[in-house]
Amino acid sequence: MLKTSDFDYYLPPELIAQHPLERRDSSRLAVFHKDSGKIEHRVFSDVAEYLRAGDVLVLNDTRVIPARLLGVRISSAVPLEKAPEHEKNCEALLLKRLSLTQWECLVRPGRKLLTGAQVWFSPRLSARVQEVREEGVRVLEFACDGVFEEVLEEVGSMPLPPYITEKLQDNSRYNTVYAQVNGSAAAPTAGLHFTPELLQKLKDKGVAIAPVLLHVGLGTFRPVKEEDASKHKMHSEYYEISEQSAQIINAARKNGGRVVCVGTTSVRTLESAAAEDGTLSACRGSTQIFIYPGYKFKCTDALITNFHLPKSTLIMLVSAFIGRENTLRLYNEAVKERYRFFSFGDSTLLI
Repeated sequence: MLKTSDFDYYLPPELIAQHPLERRDSSRLAVFHKDSGKIEHRVFSDVAEYLRAGDVLVLNDTRVIPARLLGVRISSAVPLEKAPEHEKNCEALLLKRLSLTQWECLVRPGRKLLTGAQVWFSPRLSARVQEVREEGVRVLEFACDGVFEEVLEEVGSMPLPPYITEKLQDNSRYNTVYAQVNGSAAAPTAGLHFTPELLQKLKDKGVAIAPVLLHVGLGTFRPVKEEDASKHKMHSEYYEISEQSAQIINAARKNGGRVVCVGTTSVRTLESAAAEDGTLSACRGSTQIFIYPGYKFKCTDALITNFHLPKSTLIMLVSAFIGRENTLRLYNEAVKERYRFFSFGDSTLLI
């Protein structure tokens, strides 16, 4: 049995990063060498020293939207457009757009937001619960006065994880510098360390860049509650790979280059789409892939990723890539060296 408890480790609370560093690429970088088990302690801007001409860097160019909405649950007798603004008593996190007006959302408190319930977010935005899904997931039908995206920018806030308790001063810091496509409920945080200058340095060195897309949703951050981790069910997330990116990655592999994924979301995108021989074609769809020890990687040669929560699907993916014992050794070393953990924390290069 794949025990969830086997992926636990001790993390002093003060090592959870509460804010990003002033310069993105000044974070620390723990380099783990798969062949020898050696660990090096560097700075993220040094990552260019480990990549070589012919390699391809795979980036997830999703963009986090201000997906967190605070609202007031109101009586069905009150017209939504006339609801008074009281103290906010419920919350909706936009996960996946289903139509022009419908979104799949994670709501709190779920026990009070059942089918037909109404929520007032602002004079320009309100919603009704159309469908009850599993564990706090609801389909909301939104009524919006104006363009939804514009109203969302006005009413919503960035969906920072609950372990970040400090207010983010600059919302752009919870997006990568290459973010393009609106739709994520959480940042692909491994990419937060890159600057335009560092990306240009890699290009100048002959490293190809291949963007892919995976909108980060519930599948990435929902905790594992099963004692047997293999029984955990991933929530589906939308992904795309363009014809150009597929060709770039296939060419790099054919010519002996390494596929270096930035973040677990890039790994999950490639591994969802790759044929058994690792080749890729242009595609789009939804993935529920859950990667844990025993998985045979088809397309990923190296991984840049942050430090992940204990007992999470993400630390299980890392353990599939370098082994559980190596993962826990790396994490314990990072704790000893006082690395910063999680979304705004330091990084690892597994190569």
